[in-house]
Amino acid sequence: MVNLSILISTSSEVNGPGGLFDFDLTLPLVGLQFILLMLVLNSLFYTPLLKVITERNDFIVGNLSSAAKTLIEAKKLKTQYEQDMTKVRKDAKLEIVNSQKIHKEILDIELNILQKNIDSLLNKITEDFNTKKENVLSNLDNQIQLLTIQIEKKLSI
Repeated sequence: MVNLSILISTSSEVNGPGGLFDFDLTLPLVGLQFILLMLVLNSLFYTPLLKVITERNDFIVGNLSSAAKTLIEAKKLKTQYEQDMTKVRKDAKLEIVNSQKIHKEILDIELNILQKNIDSLLNKITEDFNTKKENVLSNLDNQIQLLTIQIEKKLSI
């Protein structure tokens, strides 16, 4: 710290005309140093850094453009698949309706056949019942006549 204060005090001494604002050869030398340092820093650090930044930006832009293309293609595929799905759903609904119609017709035909079979069986049973009834009634008539004859015989005795 002492050395710094000595350096400041020796450099701030005024030795001659102009004093603090004496622009002899130091100002152009500092300007030249600044320009040389700027050129060196530009060639050593800033140019490679700008090159890397530019390459990175190009890489990002390329990836974004390819991502945008992929996204557009994905949207196209999505719409195509949605259209295909709606078509398949419509086809499936039509097939279900047709299948239901066919099964209903088959069921109606089978019901008609079963109804005819039941009707014929019922007619057969009814006819059989009627014949048995007639037989039973005729037998009953015969037995009643026999009984009446027997009753008359007993009454006449």
